[in-house]
Amino acid sequence: MAETSDTRTPAQIEADIRRRREVLAETLDEIGVRVHPKTIVGDAKAKVVAQVDHTVGRAYVQVNRAVTEVRAQFVDEDGALRLERVVPVALVAVGVVGLLALGVRRRGR
Repeated sequence: MAETSDTRTPAQIEADIRRRREVLAETLDEIGVRVHPKTIVGDAKAKVVAQVDHTVGRAYVQVNRAVTEVRAQFVDEDGALRLERVVPVALVAVGVVGLLALGVRRRGR
């Protein structure tokens, strides 16, 4: 229970003032650290890094899922290629590359 001022001795009052000064000094030091530009910049960098890590992690999961889905279209459960799907895609790719090469060659003339 808090003592009233009329029951405390001058030494007790001085000790209480000292304790309060120490607590106040610690609080001011903590505030000084929190508002220091380096602390603010460091906190901002940490938040950005955390957000980038989160975004990169989500992107990785989405890309991994997409690659797995595409792979499932061209490879069966045993790991063998599904030629009935690979050959048409390969032919289309060769045709597109051929058309692009023709277009580049014609522009060069």
